[in-house]
Amino acid sequence: MSSTASSPNLVITGGAGFIGSNLTLALQEKFPDAHLTVIDDFRSGDFKNLKGYRGDFVAQNLANLDWHEQFGDKTFDAIFHLASITDTTLHDQFVQVHDNVESFRRILNFARPTKTRIIYASSAATYGAAAEASVESNGAAPANVYAFSKTIMDNIARHAAAESPDWIIIGLRYFNVYGPREAHKGVPASMVYHLAKQMKAGQRPRIFKHGEQKRDFVYVKDIVEGSIRALEAKESGIYNLGSGQARSFNELVDVLNRCLGTKFQPDYIDNPHAHYQNFTQADLTKVRGALGYEPQYPLESGVADYLKWLYPE
Repeated sequence: MSSTASSPNLVITGGAGFIGSNLTLALQEKFPDAHLTVIDDFRSGDFKNLKGYRGDFVAQNLANLDWHEQFGDKTFDAIFHLASITDTTLHDQFVQVHDNVESFRRILNFARPTKTRIIYASSAATYGAAAEASVESNGAAPANVYAFSKTIMDNIARHAAAESPDWIIIGLRYFNVYGPREAHKGVPASMVYHLAKQMKAGQRPRIFKHGEQKRDFVYVKDIVEGSIRALEAKESGIYNLGSGQARSFNELVDVLNRCLGTKFQPDYIDNPHAHYQNFTQADLTKVRGALGYEPQYPLESGVADYLKWLYPE
């Protein structure tokens, strides 16, 4: 970051969303003198996620935002780009790809002349079906249009960074994130959230037969830490951010039972999804080396921390 490191000028797109709001509030805490600007159109965000936020807010749709008109010759130390259509079940291919890719292209075009650092959310979904830990050098194999849109973003980020070696563009492939401020998402919220809610209401947790699907469940506090570390990255790159561990849905139910003091058996249901990721796991070798990222919350402690937030005594 620039010499103004203690009072950086930062933009967070999607800052009213789940990960974006956690990142925004963490940046505010880490840099109390920072000038923060959140851009969000509330399609998958909620103002309540920004309780205590002290910065600026621009309510705009990024797919047609004219950055120069909005910000003039204002310069920023970094742009965190987390906004996207996050509903992976939205099957309107035009809307999903247009909004996700064109929003990103507009940001790149705005940042290019000043070489403003860009840190953007890619996704583990770009890997498609996997049977072992995903490494960044694996080719993309998107199984849905959301993953396809993120793959195109990765492609144009790589091209932009290759054309301008002095411009740092960091892509972060978030794995299966859970934690505070996700409830507003409804159906796309994490399995951790949905199962905890069912069990808290006295119901058996509903999972797909036979609960052996495995996920790299990563706590949002680890994702935020990894994203902030990208402010210090010395060169462009695309990195996995996960817990580095694949855990089964059955194990998740066990962890929730322990945290909630319950003894529910899973209610196994048929999986209606044709393209379902039965396994996700982040290989963290590259991100450990480049960003010094080290997740602090294995499933047990992440779930415990989250439930304290969800259900305060």
